[in-house]
Amino acid sequence: MTLDHALLERLVCPVTRSNLLWDEARQELVSEAAGLAFPVLGGIPVMLVEAARRLE
Repeated sequence: MTLDHALLERLVCPVTRSNLLWDEARQELVSEAAGLAFPVLGGIPVMLVEAARRLE
């Protein structure tokens, strides 16, 4: 599944307000600034800090 480019341009990290990177392999939106990866479930980004995975 791919993420709509227009949607990706509008979404920002809820913690830092920085741009997000799309990781298609993991189906996640990555905020390098916050060190978090937000899941995309069924095509819907879950932008909750509680649902994010910490980057190593």
